[in-house]
Amino acid sequence: MVRLTTTVKTSGCAAKLAAGELDKILSSIPPQRADELIVGFETHDDALAWDLGDGRIMIQSVDFFPPVADEAYDFGQVAAANALSDIYAMGAVPAVAMNVMCFPSCMDLSIMKDILLGAQDKAREAGLIIAGGHTISDQGIKFGLCVTGFTTKDRLWKNRGAEDGDVIVVTKRIGTGIINTMIKAGEASAGAEAAVLASMKELNKRAAETAYSYHVHAATDITGFSLLGHLHEMAEASCLSIDLDCAAVPVFEEALDGARFGFIPEGAYNNRDYLADSVIFDPSIPLELRDLLFDPQTSGPLALAMSRDEAQDYVRTYGEPACIIGQFSSGDRGVIRVYQNNS
Repeated sequence: MVRLTTTVKTSGCAAKLAAGELDKILSSIPPQRADELIVGFETHDDALAWDLGDGRIMIQSVDFFPPVADEAYDFGQVAAANALSDIYAMGAVPAVAMNVMCFPSCMDLSIMKDILLGAQDKAREAGLIIAGGHTISDQGIKFGLCVTGFTTKDRLWKNRGAEDGDVIVVTKRIGTGIINTMIKAGEASAGAEAAVLASMKELNKRAAETAYSYHVHAATDITGFSLLGHLHEMAEASCLSIDLDCAAVPVFEEALDGARFGFIPEGAYNNRDYLADSVIFDPSIPLELRDLLFDPQTSGPLALAMSRDEAQDYVRTYGEPACIIGQFSSGDRGVIRVYQNNS
């Protein structure tokens, strides 16, 4: 059996282009305008939003990456869950998708079939149809989905709109990038490997559906630009700052050990460099915990901004590992102040 992660240098969302480099390109390209385009790429949102003119909003996103699991079927499931997450982060329901596949001509085609079957089964769980796609021959495997979903004007979530005093809820644990790096090196325990794979396969469907009963002021999902990177985008877009309690962040415990021993994906260093002027750490916070907050996530949690009372009720309703990790406040636009409340 071919271990798919051994065929690539970087896995999953850790393979993203560095945020700083991407920002240089996107900021130099004038955005195209249309009355129907409600959300484009100007605020680094998770997907585009297009007004259909009848009260419905169409949401579209595309996401693909190299293997982040050794088994082809598992990889297909993770890639599908990750691509669908952008739709859930906009308050939408995914409806239809198309495959995006790069595949080496020298590799057994049964691997491609298993990737596609994994994605199809995850799509079935989500309640959408995969209706085709596009493949090219490439040196390494890359796979994902282009997804279309729908929501309504009154339930469209954006990464902007958080209010002064809102708190931040996250719905999954952090640390997938570090543990996947440990797995490639043969240094992760079987338990940690299984836990991370299960988390990456888990749809953000229930997390989003549970939030429909609350007033969500802003939302995003946490993927390759790390917890700190995506929260920075929320704060920047909302013209607010964030006070983040790193002791409250739900993490895979073995990821802390991995960070302590240097199993840091390259993407984490890119994220740290990009956010150097936007994140202020309390001096008491250890390096391994800082590294974990910069860790690129694959199929990570939703991050939801809502009032404290509603957030507390959401956490009780949803259950673990959902928790409140910080609060928005006025001033210092885009800045995140990280502290550690051990009480």
